[in-house]
Amino acid sequence: MLANRLKTLNPYKPGEQLTDREYIKLNANENAFPPPKEVANAVSNLLNTNLKSLSLYPDPDSTDLRVEIANFLNKTGGVLANTKDAKSKLDFEITSDMIFCGNGSDEVLSFVFYAFFDDDKKVVTPEFSYSFYPVYAGYYGIELEKVPLKSDFSLDVEKMLEYGKNSSGMIFANPNAPTGIALSLTEIKNMLDNFPKDRVFVVDEAYVDFGTESALSLLKDYKNLLVVRTFSKSICLAGMRIGYTVGNPELIKALTLVKNSFNHFPVDVICKTAAIAALKSYEYYEKITTEIVKTREWFSQELSKKGYSVIPSKTNFVFVNHPTKKGSEIYEDVKKTGILIRHFATPGIENFVRITIGTREQMEALLKVM
Repeated sequence: MLANRLKTLNPYKPGEQLTDREYIKLNANENAFPPPKEVANAVSNLLNTNLKSLSLYPDPDSTDLRVEIANFLNKTGGVLANTKDAKSKLDFEITSDMIFCGNGSDEVLSFVFYAFFDDDKKVVTPEFSYSFYPVYAGYYGIELEKVPLKSDFSLDVEKMLEYGKNSSGMIFANPNAPTGIALSLTEIKNMLDNFPKDRVFVVDEAYVDFGTESALSLLKDYKNLLVVRTFSKSICLAGMRIGYTVGNPELIKALTLVKNSFNHFPVDVICKTAAIAALKSYEYYEKITTEIVKTREWFSQELSKKGYSVIPSKTNFVFVNHPTKKGSEIYEDVKKTGILIRHFATPGIENFVRITIGTREQMEALLKVM
């Protein structure tokens, strides 16, 4: 009764969404801060003055949202956190024809896998990175070349480039997940210089706003580069599922072709309205993102004092372990107190836990437990 292909599917396993009690939820890298009031005002205004819009299909091209994303990226340079090593500058203008929107960056990534990665050659990715990459690879019948991380959990760039010469393409998160470690813009440029120009090079920047440089400035010179972004982390709209990618207009046309062959309408009216209002409030996001970075640095230092090893992070989470406690034990002990963190039972990182950086009060509560 079921298709044979279902037998090989290995679905993504999200962070727990438990309802048996009220939890401090630090297991899914959601933003602890709400979006600004301008977002609620914009949605309320839509429902009060233009309810008819809900009975009509949305713009299949998300035209006004793409224009606003371009304006946002040109103003901010692609990074929100106000840190010395995070601010990026663009010496060219990002235009709306360089942007493709979808229902969360996960849908965008799905289209990327389908449009640019063939099944006759492997796709290069780190052994430990965003766990949706293997899911999409399996779904489309694409084999991954999983490159082990270095002993310090940083990406092995040389090995990735070595395998990249005969690959179908490359994809990795920067900063990486679940480690939180980032490559510098110089390192990414060097990778692009040594990667085949006829294959797509994807940098997933879900967490870039929390303290590192964006690869957006490289788009001017590298036509095979795609930068994937999301509204779920720094923009506080995980509940609305909005994502996008930025790249050469020819790559964007290819993604549009795939989307129109699968799901003609990417972003609904309410989500689009909220997203546009959020992008216009970028100063608010600069403020809270910088606050999250400060809390992350404080929490990392305090956790280190308690004997934990904390990998230096450029994200809104930290990846930590303890010399005498298993990762599963830490996770279970913390959970009993009403706080959720993330444990991956994956060989190689099974003794680590990943902790989302919430508000200062939430992190103080967790620190007492740990």
